[in-house]
Amino acid sequence: MAERKLLVLFGSQTGTAQDTAERIGREAKRRHFHCRVEALDSYPVAQLIQELLVVFVCATTGQGDPPDNMKNFWRFIFRKNLSPASLCQMDYAVLGLGDSSYPKFNFIAKKLHKRLQQLGASPILPVALGDDQHDLGPDAVVDPWLLDLWGRILPLYPLPPGLGIISPDVLLPSKFTLHFLDECSSGCDGEADRQATSELHPFAARVVSNLRVTAESHFQDVRLIEFDVTGSGIEYSAGDVVMIQPRNAPEDVQQFCQLLRLDPDRCFVLKPSEPRTPLPAHLPQPCTIQHLVACYLDISCVPRRSFFELLSWFSPNELEREKLQEFSSAQGQEELYSYCNRPRRTTLEVLCDFPHTTCAVPLDYLLDLIPCIQPRAFSIASSMLALPNRLQILLAVVQYKTRLSKPRRGLCSTWLASLHPQQGDVRVPLWVKRGGMKFPVEPDTPIIMIGPGTGVAPFRAAIQERVAHGRKGNYLFFGCRQKSKDFYCGAEWQELVKSGHLTLFTAFSRDQEEKIYVQHRIRENQGLVWDLLNRGNAHIYLAGNAKQMPAAVAEALKSVFQLEGNLSPSEAEEYLTTLERSRRFQMETWS
Repeated sequence: MAERKLLVLFGSQTGTAQDTAERIGREAKRRHFHCRVEALDSYPVAQLIQELLVVFVCATTGQGDPPDNMKNFWRFIFRKNLSPASLCQMDYAVLGLGDSSYPKFNFIAKKLHKRLQQLGASPILPVALGDDQHDLGPDAVVDPWLLDLWGRILPLYPLPPGLGIISPDVLLPSKFTLHFLDECSSGCDGEADRQATSELHPFAARVVSNLRVTAESHFQDVRLIEFDVTGSGIEYSAGDVVMIQPRNAPEDVQQFCQLLRLDPDRCFVLKPSEPRTPLPAHLPQPCTIQHLVACYLDISCVPRRSFFELLSWFSPNELEREKLQEFSSAQGQEELYSYCNRPRRTTLEVLCDFPHTTCAVPLDYLLDLIPCIQPRAFSIASSMLALPNRLQILLAVVQYKTRLSKPRRGLCSTWLASLHPQQGDVRVPLWVKRGGMKFPVEPDTPIIMIGPGTGVAPFRAAIQERVAHGRKGNYLFFGCRQKSKDFYCGAEWQELVKSGHLTLFTAFSRDQEEKIYVQHRIRENQGLVWDLLNRGNAHIYLAGNAKQMPAAVAEALKSVFQLEGNLSPSEAEEYLTTLERSRRFQMETWS
């Protein structure tokens, strides 16, 4: 009989694909499979040719890009020299997690499914496409697909004689156990020796300044924050991204420890329950409860269904247990959505709502119950040529109301906004990643930048870089609400216009009765835009909110191509696609 081994590989940006992969891993264990769950880039990809049964769970990010933790795998799997029979002994299934409001919905899952077939692997099922836009979220697709998956896998890999599927009424062991130390060693939570800056070894950058760049009377608080990266070895260019590892608010950490009756000063080491399980990379050994809760456990995230399922196991209170079981059932998903997702209720708030259960949670299950804090990505808004050893970001502080009395706050933006150099030596863990946008190296190539709101951040870096190199031909379309309230870096742009380094078009949407946006300014300047593209070989860049803006800008550009270039609608569409393919039109958008 074939060895009952299952490999679950995930590519996850926000943690949803990882959560789903771990759910598949738990279901595999109940069916007595030897199961490993790993991020695609943590897995030694050359071993894939030996795998017999693999489930891939992958998200799609941005404009149809792979998540960060599968980029190396992605490059490898599309190598031209791979033989068409490389994976001929593999049975596989692909589950995609995406958002149908984006044009390249589940692009990565579809492309991976096709590529695995080209390499000789056999699909167990058609590719599944989970959708965030569905009322029940991706689970609307995931739940029936998983039932189907096990229905196909078990006949191929029957249960060992005398063993049945482990009942859902049996709790699986925790991934780790916490072994408390009698006294804290001096190295607890300590920094390791200085290593090259990376995700595994972030650099603790000092906050130099934290300036509000919107008027005090403006509803949105936006900051220009500067970090000192001297001694980090960090180098970056325009278009690159800084990753910041946030931490929980001190009052939330205190409340969590009180709810679970934890002593924040206690020190522990983690031991994996299964020998092949790697320890969490970002958690020092030994570690204090304070560090675990402040820097690792994401107590401010909106909990997923798996959280309620596991929490229900620990409840000594019948009423609370029934409610938790309902929230984790397929039938209870609409109610869970209205309790949790719609009002954006946090994990900490949920724990407060289930007090009898919360104080009964075994500590060994904390890392199974609550995911780790994900780093946040920000476009770098400065150039090292203008500001050596410095790095700046333009940060919108996230705060909004739901039906809950307490305003919802973004974990990272609220934390960063609260940090001021006046408080002393304030440090932020960060590292830099290559960005998706690449600016032309040819000195004479003009660039058209369309950056409403904080979308202007990467263009500030590009303009600073190009001005330092003495390059002109910089055209910026900037949009915001009011010139007097949220015209970020306005004085800076005006100086560059005066010195002849920048041509600026502004759209202040609320400064007149009729709203004016960047797309209107593009249409108004259609002759210039077409001339730059057609005769000047210009590159176009677009950054900002992913809602309606990118589509509206694309329509404005197609209108320019039709009116100025005398192209038909289908030719204009093709011209835009050609610009995208040749990387003369690049976008970076976020939701």
